[in-house]
Amino acid sequence: MRPFTYSRTQDTDETLELINANTRPYAGGTDLLTRMKADIDAPEALVDIKRTNLPKGIRETENGISIGALTTLTEIEKSDLLKEKCTLLSEAASLAATPQLRNRATLGGNLLQRPRCWYYRSSHIDCWLKGGESCPAKEGRNEHHALFGDSPCIAVHPSDLASCLTALGASVKLRGPGDERELTLTDFYKEPEAGRRYETVIEDDELITAINVSALPEGAKSTYLKAMDRKVWAFALVGVAAVLHVENSTIQDARLALSGVAPIPWRLDAVENDLKGQAPSQTLFAEVAERALEGAKALEHNAYKIPLAKRLIKRALSNLSGLES
Repeated sequence: MRPFTYSRTQDTDETLELINANTRPYAGGTDLLTRMKADIDAPEALVDIKRTNLPKGIRETENGISIGALTTLTEIEKSDLLKEKCTLLSEAASLAATPQLRNRATLGGNLLQRPRCWYYRSSHIDCWLKGGESCPAKEGRNEHHALFGDSPCIAVHPSDLASCLTALGASVKLRGPGDERELTLTDFYKEPEAGRRYETVIEDDELITAINVSALPEGAKSTYLKAMDRKVWAFALVGVAAVLHVENSTIQDARLALSGVAPIPWRLDAVENDLKGQAPSQTLFAEVAERALEGAKALEHNAYKIPLAKRLIKRALSNLSGLES
């Protein structure tokens, strides 16, 4: 780890005056510090924001639910409000990392995680995402890599909560010097490209302040299913975030997003429309799962993800509709 300076701020405006491309905000540090130790990132300074007046906690609003950026994953996992209104968020948080890490990790940091690709995480390899000429995973070990996307980088986004919030149609509030903006998660996450080798559109002088989730229809149910290569505490090989609203034996609303299959959370807009207006059935869910993976491009070692994703989609929809999977 290279030398750096450390400071602590009490006020968000003060923090915004300090952060830039060479000075990074620090809260839980569960991803940032590991990248610094591996010499992948080397900021000149860290600004501790844990004691600032940034929003914390989970509260119900007129339009839904607001979650502060400094809210920990443990708080999300344990929240009675989320268990009732947005079950998939508490489920996803409970499956992320270890209890010790969940106690430290914040929602803001979780959404800004960088890929866990072994080529990116190696300080000895100049992969494309770190400024290199090419992505070594394309011809190398790629069993954990992407099925979808057009980015030169085929690493997958590691956040479970990002896919859940994408499925929920959530928005992220960003604050910069003298300015604030709010973006949907689908606008916030963009595949890395030549001019922006990063998975989001956040600027170096901006902070995530909160995530807003619109209220789901009365009677809507949600779940997050995650396949891992260990029983617990691993990143998703494939994850499925699903929301289903069934009324009068007809699907009124459906939302689906995948994790572990693309450089960003992967929303399945087209198949969501295929579900609406239909009667729930195993046949329908199997057909939708097939269509959801039609554009998948398997690499040499990750073709297993395609049938795995299909099974998880079918199981999630079956569970939410009360059918046996």
